Parts: sequence; C-alpha cells; structure tokens
Amino acid sequence: MTTSPTGVSTSNQTEHATEAQPTRGAAESASSSPEAVKAGADRPRRRRRARKSDRSSGVAAPTFKPPSESTQEETPTSESRGVRSGERRGTRSRRRSKPQRSVPRTAAYRPNQESNLRTSDEVSAGGLVVSGLAEAVDKQGAVNMDRIYVALIGRLDRRGRLLWSMPKGHVEAGENRAATAAREVWEETGIRGEVLAELGVIDYWFVSEGTRIHKTVHHHILAYVDGDLNDEDPEVTEVAWIPASQLLEKLAYADERKLARIAHDLLPEFARSAHAAGKVTPR
Repeated sequence: MTTSPTGVSTSNQTEHATEAQPTRGAAESASSSPEAVKAGADRPRRRRRARKSDRSSGVAAPTFKPPSESTQEETPTSESRGVRSGERRGTRSRRRSKPQRSVPRTAAYRPNQESNLRTSDEVSAGGLVVSGLAEAVDKQGAVNMDRIYVALIGRLDRRGRLLWSMPKGHVEAGENRAATAAREVWEETGIRGEVLAELGVIDYWFVSEGTRIHKTVHHHILAYVDGDLNDEDPEVTEVAWIPASQLLEKLAYADERKLARIAHDLLPEFARSAHAAGKVTPR
C-alpha cells in the first residue's frame, strides 16, 4: 500500500471509487428513462470538474502569479515620452492649432509701402436732394415716405456692378461746403436744390497714383427747386429718383446708409414744415 500526495492510501481510494460508481449497465438504464431525461433537461449545466486522476496525480493547478517589476507596463511620463521642442518641463502641453490662412495684402495696404507714400487731405461736399415733401403729408399730419423722393447717382465699379450713392465733389477754393453741395448735386444729377440742413460727415482713406488720401465728405439735405435728371457727367453712369422708403436698400456703402437712417428721421419734420408753410413742390 502506497500513500498519495493527498495523504490517502491508494488502495482505500480505489475501494471508495469502486463503491461510489454504479455499473455501466445500471447507469445507462437509469439515464434512458423518461423521468431521467426530463430531469436532465431541466437541470442546469455544471462546469466539468477536474478528474480525480488529475487531482491525485500530484500536478499542481496553475496559479496566478503577479508580473514582476521588470515586466510591469510603465506609465508614460513626460520624461519617458520626451519633451516637445519649445515646451518647458512641468507645463501642460497645448494642442497645436491649425495654421490660419493668411490673407494676402494688396499693394495699397502694405504697411511698409504706406510709410513711404505721400499723404494728402481732401474735402468734399454733397448730399441728398429731396422732392415731394409737402405732398407727403396727409390731412391727419402723417407723412408717407413713399411719396418723398431722393436723387441718387449710379457708377460702375471694376466688376461692372452698378453702385448707387449720394452725389458729392471737391470743395473749390473760396467756396463754402453748402455751396459745394448744391453745385455738385446739380452737376451730377441735373437738379438744383436748396440746402435745408447738414446731414453728417464721412471720412475714409484710399490710395490713388501713389498717394494716400484722407478724404472728408460733408453731406447735406437739399430741397428740390428745379431741373430734370440727366447723366451728362462722364463719371456718372445713371441717375434716378428713389422713394425715401427704399433709400437704405439702394445705397451701396455702409457709411452712407448710416446717414440715410438719420435722413429718414429728419425728413418727416421737414415735410410737415413745408406742408404748414403751404409750399408746393415745383413740377
């Protein structure tokens, strides 16, 4: 009789195993009965146990062994990864932003060239000539802006677009700005007007023939006196009467649209004054 590693004699284990196991024929007859089949179907499956021969053979079951320090995966650090060029150690790395698309500057707006350009100041005057002020007021004193008309000029730009704007021009030597406004309106539209009030001032920069020009334009509101629309001025492509209610939509430049909003607030008062004074727009 020999002793197994589990401390139980081999002969005793064989006797117990022989008593516990039924004969092959008895096992087959028991498992083939309907009650056994039904009970086997309802019984949940169990994991297969290890054979007794494996347990008694002295082979040790595999056990989990923690990895050694040399095989453990190291957590990457800034030192193991290396520090990017241009970054300091100990600082949080920032994601590189996408390079912005550079917009090429035109020759007229390059700072290096602007410093070498000659600078000049120019003063101009012009404005809006309006017609139908008195006729736009009804019996209740309400003003219909659709019955007030303003004269605008149209010029073609380099792309061939027709851009509408207020008539204006240079102030001549010894001429005041109100006189210049009346003269320029007549030269560019064919309409003679009388200055009612100042409308506002616009100033802007542009480059012409190698010179940076700072231009200041004084605008006025003028009442129609006489004349007919014409486009005899070579710098003007088209001239038209525009309803005051459509003035903001028609003007091409943002700074003149700001002045148009001011005119839109002033015109009803001028219309009521003309109506109260009994004035009639010449036809």
